Amino acid sequence: MQKGTLFLIPVPLAENAAHKSFTAYLGETINILTTYIVENEKTARKFLKEAGIKTAQQDLVIHDYGKHNRNDSMVPYFKELMTGKDVGLMSEAGCPGVADPGADIVSEAHKRGIKVVPLVGPSSILLALMASGFNGQSFTFNGYLPIDKIERIKRIKELELIAQQKKQTQIFIETPFRNNHLFEDILKNTAAQTLLCVACNITAEEEYIKTMSVGQWKQERIDLHKKPTIFLLYRS
Repeated sequence: MQKGTLFLIPVPLAENAAHKSFTAYLGETINILTTYIVENEKTARKFLKEAGIKTAQQDLVIHDYGKHNRNDSMVPYFKELMTGKDVGLMSEAGCPGVADPGADIVSEAHKRGIKVVPLVGPSSILLALMASGFNGQSFTFNGYLPIDKIERIKRIKELELIAQQKKQTQIFIETPFRNNHLFEDILKNTAAQTLLCVACNITAEEEYIKTMSVGQWKQERIDLHKKPTIFLLYRS
């Protein structure tokens, strides 16, 4: 029996950003799919509505891959795919599989010989890199830095050194309510000439993206509390 295709469906990064996020092809794709694997059913249904889905919500099959279900068997998520039905995978924000638990679903799909098709959509990591002015040929996304302050400061200094030695952009994030602490730690523990880009609320109406040296940032007052933010370090 022929297997289905797993479509990776991006979603908006911010409120009121649907028109910036959805392509015509994405609109066509969601209207041929009736089964989805999602991180949060409520927000997934909202995104599908914003994207212009014509299928009635009650006719959709939604498999919830939220944090409380991730230790369960993978089998239920692949029931439709293994019987020839196409399925959509959606993240909670941005692109499935990129800094996203959906990567486990994609990995399992490859193991089962299922075709995987990524759709074009917003990735806050790549959008921040594009807007930073830093090296876009050599970069590393480091995910979250350590919560422990001593370990976090040590890691910041390591990333600054790598950026300088390899001329490589270092990208990282923090839980939004700890953004201001991370920002302060960067300013206190890196050289004045090191470049820092702060990309906040990407694609939102209040989007803020700015690149300056650490020395210049020390003269700036910004509040990043509870705002989705990408940090990028570089030494030119």
